[in-house]
Amino acid sequence: MLKKSLTNLQIKDLLGVLNLRFHKHKHRHSELDWGKIEKLLLTKPEKLWSLNEMERTGGEPDVVLFKKTDKEIIFCDCSTESPKERRSLCYDANALAARKEHKPKNSALGMADEMGVMLLNEEQYYELQTIENFDTKTSSWLLTPNSIRKSGGAIFGDFRFGRVFTYHNGAESYYAGRAFRSLLKV
Repeated sequence: MLKKSLTNLQIKDLLGVLNLRFHKHKHRHSELDWGKIEKLLLTKPEKLWSLNEMERTGGEPDVVLFKKTDKEIIFCDCSTESPKERRSLCYDANALAARKEHKPKNSALGMADEMGVMLLNEEQYYELQTIENFDTKTSSWLLTPNSIRKSGGAIFGDFRFGRVFTYHNGAESYYAGRAFRSLLKV
């Protein structure tokens, strides 16, 4: 069983990284106060653990304001390209089981579940791209509607030619340049 807690030193280090990133990228959350967010995080050790997993796998999590009316604090992967330690994953457990040869190490939904985070849906991905451009050389699996998944597919997005694109693939496919972007509500 995976230990889902951090030591005091790990918490201090993580909060230091998140604090620096928060202040370096104020355009992502100009109306929010880091002190209040840090206090809230200190009351939620399971969220700190998930944030550490986002950081450990290359996501560079930061607070984002998707809608000015959001009441929750939302952390999202803000690495310029899809997180390196989450690439080469098929979409979900069913897709992983369906692969007979050359199975990837995990699935996007499986890894997200292990990390305690969610995949961005299509709307959230488009909103993230209004803050700054992400995935200009890579792509990211997106939470796929059941109707598409039942047909064997899954969707992913990227930013090319000055705009966001959403595409589809077989859910069992995986690529060295595709990962997933995660979201954590605090």
